[in-house]
Amino acid sequence: MKVVDMHCDTISGLFGKKREGKDERLLENSGHIDLLKLERGDALLQNFAIFVQKGKTENPLEDFMQMADLYYMELAQNRDRIAPVFCWKDIEKNMEEGKISALLSVEEGAVCKGNLSYLRDMYRLGVRMMTLTWNYPNEIGYPNICAGTYRRHKQLLENQGMGEGVPFYKIADTKNGLTDKGVEIVTEMERIGMIIDVSHLSDRGFYDVLEVTEKPFVASHSNARSICPWVRNLTDDMIQKLALRGGVIGLNFCPDFLTEVSVGEENAGTIAGIVDHAKYITNVGGIDCLGLGSDFDGIDGHAELPDYSYLPKLAEALEKAGFSQNDVEKIFYKNVLRVYKELL
Repeated sequence: MKVVDMHCDTISGLFGKKREGKDERLLENSGHIDLLKLERGDALLQNFAIFVQKGKTENPLEDFMQMADLYYMELAQNRDRIAPVFCWKDIEKNMEEGKISALLSVEEGAVCKGNLSYLRDMYRLGVRMMTLTWNYPNEIGYPNICAGTYRRHKQLLENQGMGEGVPFYKIADTKNGLTDKGVEIVTEMERIGMIIDVSHLSDRGFYDVLEVTEKPFVASHSNARSICPWVRNLTDDMIQKLALRGGVIGLNFCPDFLTEVSVGEENAGTIAGIVDHAKYITNVGGIDCLGLGSDFDGIDGHAELPDYSYLPKLAEALEKAGFSQNDVEKIFYKNVLRVYKELL
């Protein structure tokens, strides 16, 4: 079963290991994704996100540049197995040549510093998708959860009359969305053909994107909030609105975003948990709105899907749960390719 995965943090992970003096490569490494694992999992296209943790760097753009260089260096060393894509025809060419396609994305809109010129330069460097926020407010807008400041985040929302007495991970920000500069950035992304990714974005921000855009957009690594109440997941209305726009939601394999457990209880992750979200999302938004967004190398792990090579087990579980083979193909690659063909 061919696979298109809309989100992993492998390049950022390799960059961090390089800074620690560890010699790990894209071909083979100790993480969830490397080329050998991608081949065993039958990868057709992998989105490689350059994740920049805004709260731990003074210059997000500089970090992006260094990681982009690492990305292209690794692709060059493995050009017989994998090749970058910049437009739809590149994906077709790689399929014909039996190569995995690599699509460069960014997770943290602060990288462009609210500057349209920087955004366009990122596009020229091959970025074809950007997650507008991670877990920090930036020039573009606000996330639903603020990293490292959960208590302050909770207090901030309670001061605004939201979420009093509710665990922080259940408090959605319905007031703070895109900034004025964020509207400019999102509008320009749509114009130049950089896919808009609303994973991590606040609830208000989601509806702001819906209002100021016309084309499909994605939630590259998000699940259903009705199944697991973390606000990193999407509400039923969001699922429906995104589906009606023609967008795609990528199933996130992070156990905490799949199943809610009691404080202190281990949450190792199950394939059944992923299947539950797949069934729910397709019931709400239809079979055409769902894809994969593993978040591999950005999550601690998943007990039953320890790395990319185990993805055939998920395909088997979906079929056993009642999805047809065509349905599983749509989830595994066809739906995302449809969106990429339109937008790239």
